[in-house]
Amino acid sequence: MLAALAALLLAVACVRPARAEDGYDLWLRYRPIAAAQAQAYRPFATQLVAGRSTPTLAAARDELLRGLGGLLGAAPSSSGAVTRDGAVVLGTPTSSSLVAGLHLDTAGLGREGYLIRSVRVDGHAATVIAANGDVGALYGVFRFLRLLQTRQPLAHLDIREQPKVQVRILDHWDNLDRSVERGYAGQSLWGWPTLPDYLAPRYTDYARANASVGINGTVLNNVNAVALSLDERYLVKAAALAKVFRPYGIRVYLSARFSAPIELSGLHSTDPLDPQVRRWWRDKVDEIYRLIPDFGGFLVKANSEGQPGPQDYGRSHADGANMLADALAPHGGIVMWRAFVYSDKQPDDRAKQAYQEFVPLDGKFRGNVILQVKNGPIDFQPREPFHPLFGAMPKTPLMVEFQLTKEYLGFATHLVYLGALFEETLRADTWAHGKGSTVARVIDGSLDGHRLTGMAGVANIGSDRNWTGSQFDQANWYAFGRLAWDPQQSARAIAADWVRMTYTNDPRFVAPVVDMMMASREAVVDYMTPLGLAHLMGAGHHYGPAPWDDSLPRADWNPVYYHRADAQGIGFDRSASGSNAVAQYAAPVAAQFGDLTRVPDEYLLWFHRVPWDYRMRSGRTLWDELVHRYTHGVDEVKRMRRTWRGLSAYVDKERYDETTAFLGIQQQEAQWWRDACIAYFQGIARRPLPAGVEPPAHTLTYYESLSFPYAPGQAK
Repeated sequence: MLAALAALLLAVACVRPARAEDGYDLWLRYRPIAAAQAQAYRPFATQLVAGRSTPTLAAARDELLRGLGGLLGAAPSSSGAVTRDGAVVLGTPTSSSLVAGLHLDTAGLGREGYLIRSVRVDGHAATVIAANGDVGALYGVFRFLRLLQTRQPLAHLDIREQPKVQVRILDHWDNLDRSVERGYAGQSLWGWPTLPDYLAPRYTDYARANASVGINGTVLNNVNAVALSLDERYLVKAAALAKVFRPYGIRVYLSARFSAPIELSGLHSTDPLDPQVRRWWRDKVDEIYRLIPDFGGFLVKANSEGQPGPQDYGRSHADGANMLADALAPHGGIVMWRAFVYSDKQPDDRAKQAYQEFVPLDGKFRGNVILQVKNGPIDFQPREPFHPLFGAMPKTPLMVEFQLTKEYLGFATHLVYLGALFEETLRADTWAHGKGSTVARVIDGSLDGHRLTGMAGVANIGSDRNWTGSQFDQANWYAFGRLAWDPQQSARAIAADWVRMTYTNDPRFVAPVVDMMMASREAVVDYMTPLGLAHLMGAGHHYGPAPWDDSLPRADWNPVYYHRADAQGIGFDRSASGSNAVAQYAAPVAAQFGDLTRVPDEYLLWFHRVPWDYRMRSGRTLWDELVHRYTHGVDEVKRMRRTWRGLSAYVDKERYDETTAFLGIQQQEAQWWRDACIAYFQGIARRPLPAGVEPPAHTLTYYESLSFPYAPGQAK
C-alpha cells in the first residue's frame, strides 16, 4: 500500500503543469521537444564550433546555444575544432579557418545569404552554417533553429538562401510622446524619456525577433513626422537604439519632416532648389552619420494630408526626393519617398491621384530614391486591387507598403491573418511586360532590373506584453518578414510554420488553426466591405461601420463617396464610362477590370456602378448577394469560434483564454457590421431581405447614434 502511494505521489510530481505563457516569446519559444524527437536531434548538435567572434557572430552563437539548449534540453559543448560527430560549425570564411577550408560555394549569396549543409570535417559528420557576412550567418542560425522548431529532418541538409529584396523594413508610426498612430498594442516601444541612458532588454528582443525573419531596417518615428525627431537631443537617442540593433543586422531610419529647416533652424524656406536649404540638409545628414555610422536614410511623407513638401514651392516630388538623396548619397543612405499623396483640390477619383502625380516623374529620381507605394490605391482597405503604379514606372524602383497594424480590419481584437492579403497583392499580375509581370517581380527588381528594392510594413508592435495586442497579430509581423525575404513564398506554408513555432507541432492543432487563419481575411472582407466596397468605417477613428457618414468637409473623406448607393444601384464607376481609373492599368488588366461581365466579384463595386437587381454569377441579385456576403462573414467568425473551442487541450490557458475572449468580441462586432450595413443599404435599395435571412437587431437610427470618442490609435 505504501509502495503504491509512493508511486502515485512520484507520478503526480512528474506531471508538469503547462507553463503559463503571455506571448512575449513570440515564435522564438524554444520549448523542450518530446523526448523521442529530442533524442533523434541530439546527435546533430553535440558540439558548437564557432570562429572568431564579432558582435553579430556572438549574437548568432548565443542564439544557437539558447535555441538548442531550450529545444533539446541541453546546449552543445563549445570547442575550437570538430572532435566528434554532430558538430555545428558556424562562421564565415574570414572568421573561421575551418569554414574557409571547406571551400563552400558562397558566390552570389551577398552579405545576407547563407548555406546550411551537411558535411564531413576531419572524418566527422557535421552541419555547417556559413555565410559571406556575419549577418548572413545569424540568419542561417535562425533558419537552422526553425528546422528543429517545425520538426524537420536534419540529415543531408543542403539549404542555400538569400533575400530577394534588399530593404526589408518596419515603419513605426510612433510619436515622441510614446503614443502610436493607428497603434493597438499599447505605447511606443521606444522609451524616449529614458534614452539614451537606459536600454531596455526589450529592445534586444525586438531586434532578435526581426532578425529571425530577416527584417533588416526600422523607421523609428511616425511618417507624420515632427521636426524635433531630427534635433540632436533625439538623434543621440536614436543612436543608442541603433547600437542595440546593429549586431542583429538592423539599420535605423528616420521619418523626415520636409519643413525641418524652418522649424529647427529658422530658415525662411524649404524650397529644394534653394542652395541654403540644400546645405542645411547636407549638414544635418553629416551630423546624423557622425552619431549613427550605418544610418539607413529617410522616409518622407510630403504634400499629403496636410504635410509640407516640395509642391509648396512649385517643385515636384522628384525635386524634393533628389535634394535629400544628394545629401545621403556620400554616406550610402537612401530616400523612401511615399507615394501616398492626394492634392488639396477635390478630385474626380482619389484612387487616380498617385498615378497622375508620379508616372510623369518616372526616371527623374536619383538612384538612391525608392518610391514607397501602398498595396492598393486608396488606404489599406480589407481588399483593394493592386496599386496601378506597380508596373507603370519601369525606370524607378518601387517598394510595396503593407499595413500590419489593422487600422481598417478590426484593430487588435479581430483575428485576421494578413499573409493572405500580402500574397494576393504580391501575386497580382500587372501585365507591364506581358503575363507574369507580378507585383512581386516589380518590388524584387527582377522585372525592370533594379538593384534598389524594398518592402515596408507599418508595424503593429507596442509595449503590450505580447507585443502586438493579440496572439494572432504576431503572425502578421512574422508573415511580413518572411515574405519580405522572399515574396514568392506561400502564405499558407508561412502560417503553418508560425503555428508550429508559436503553439505546437501537433497536427490536430496545426491543420484546423491554419485553415482558420487562411479563411479569416476573406471573412472580414465579407462582414465589412464585400464585393469591392471600401472605406465604410467610422470617420477619424475607423472603428466600426458608418456607411451613412457624410459629415466631413472633403468628399473623399466620407464613406458615401466610395459606395455611392442610391435607389438605382451601388458602386464607384471607374470604368471608361466613369472616372476611367481602370485605364491606369496595363491593357489586359484594364480590359478585365473594366468589363462588367469579366471583373472578379471581389472588385465588382470598386470598378462599377451596378443596379441592385443585377444578376450575379451565383444566380442571386446584387442585393441578395450583398446580404449573403455580410451574413457569410459573420458565419465564418462563428465557425472560427467553434474551431478554437475544440483546441483548448493544445494551448496554455492564458493564451487560449485571451484568444477565446477576442473571438467573442470579433463575433459581436462582425454582427454589428453586418446588421448596420444591411439596415443602411436596405433603406436605400428598398428591397426585402432574402427569404430566411435574419433582420438587423436594431434600427438604422440606433446604429447611427453610436459614438466612439475614445477609440484607440487615432491620428493626433
